[in-house]
Amino acid sequence: MRGERAEQLARDFLKQHGYEIIAERYRWRGGEIDLIARDGNSLAFIEVRSRTQERFGLPEETVNIKKQRKILLTAQHYLARHPHTLPVRFDVVAISGGRLRLYKDAFREL
Repeated sequence: MRGERAEQLARDFLKQHGYEIIAERYRWRGGEIDLIARDGNSLAFIEVRSRTQERFGLPEETVNIKKQRKILLTAQHYLARHPHTLPVRFDVVAISGGRLRLYKDAFREL
């Protein structure tokens, strides 16, 4: 599944579950965050991962330490330009095998 299609599926799913999408594909030279959304009283930075086959592992397993660091740095960049008072968390949406899985608070600052 292509990244754009996976992000669309994730966006639709999150909206159905009460998330308010604030930004999509937030980029700077240090990285990218697929989706940024408000979920209740939290600001969620969301990484969307997909795989057509699980033979070589699950998509959520690809959010390794290196990827987490890039997401954290990008989130810091975003927050420096868009200050707020909400608690922040990092979610992962994994899509494979016709299933969509949401991992709230999937990782924390290292």
